[in-house]
Amino acid sequence: MTLDAIQRSLKERGVRLTRQRQILLGLIDKTGAHLDAERLYELAKEKDPKINRVTVYRTLKMLKTGGLVDELDLMHYGGDQHYYETRLKQEHAHAICLRCGRVEEFFGEPLQRLRKQIESHFGFQVLLARTEVGGYCAHCQTLRARELEEVRLLPIEPPGPPARRRGGALRARRT
Repeated sequence: MTLDAIQRSLKERGVRLTRQRQILLGLIDKTGAHLDAERLYELAKEKDPKINRVTVYRTLKMLKTGGLVDELDLMHYGGDQHYYETRLKQEHAHAICLRCGRVEEFFGEPLQRLRKQIESHFGFQVLLARTEVGGYCAHCQTLRARELEEVRLLPIEPPGPPARRRGGALRARRT
C-alpha cells in the first residue's frame, strides 16, 4: 500500500492526518528499514521535537488495527521489540541474519506456490501470510567459518596434574 493510499484510507475513516502522524507514516514508508517503536520515536523527534512516545505508540496501534502497517517480530533478533512496515501490495518473506540482524525481503512465485499449497492441502483460506526465515547472511557465514577454523586450530593443552590434598584442604599443585 502506498503512502498516498494509506493517507486516503485514514481520511475515509475520519482519522485526522496530523503533522506528527504524517511524519511517522513517512518514516515507516520511506526509510527502507524495519523500525521498532523506539527508533521510530528517535527519528520522528529529529523532525519534530514536540512529538512524544505516546503519540508514536498510539499511531502505531491505530495503523496496525486499521490494517495499514504490519507489525513484525523478525525472529526476535533484537529482543522482544516489534518492527513496522507499511502493508505492501505483494506478500513477501523476511530473511533475517541471526548474527548481524540484516533483513532481506524476498518476493516471488515460491511464496505464492506455498500459499496455494497450504490452501489446497488444508482447505484453508489464506488471508494473510507472513514468512520469516532465520539464518546467516553471506558475510556472517564467512566470519563464522573463520572463527570456527580458528577455534579448531587452537592447541589443546593436556590437563594439568591433579590437585593434592594437604591438611584436609585441596590445593593446586605448583610447578
